[in-house]
Amino acid sequence: MRRIILLAIVGLITCSCNQTGTFSLEPIPGSITYGGQPTMKLTKSPIGSQVPHRFTDQWGDEVFETYIIQPDRSLRLVDRKIIQEHFSER
Repeated sequence: MRRIILLAIVGLITCSCNQTGTFSLEPIPGSITYGGQPTMKLTKSPIGSQVPHRFTDQWGDEVFETYIIQPDRSLRLVDRKIIQEHFSER
């Protein structure tokens, strides 16, 4: 039984990794790359540059994302921070 549980855990970890062995973030609604790469390429920005992106998600939480410009000028999502807004009574 322990062997089955261990295999299931290893399988879940392996499935959440991309081909380079690192965890990848999936775009969410509001992300720059949600629905695919943008049609305009960042041709003047140096390869490896960080591109910050800030937006409000569908639940009203503030989201901060960081992208890195790849050699083919596509964007790779590398970081996401979600700031949950809690309402307080006055």
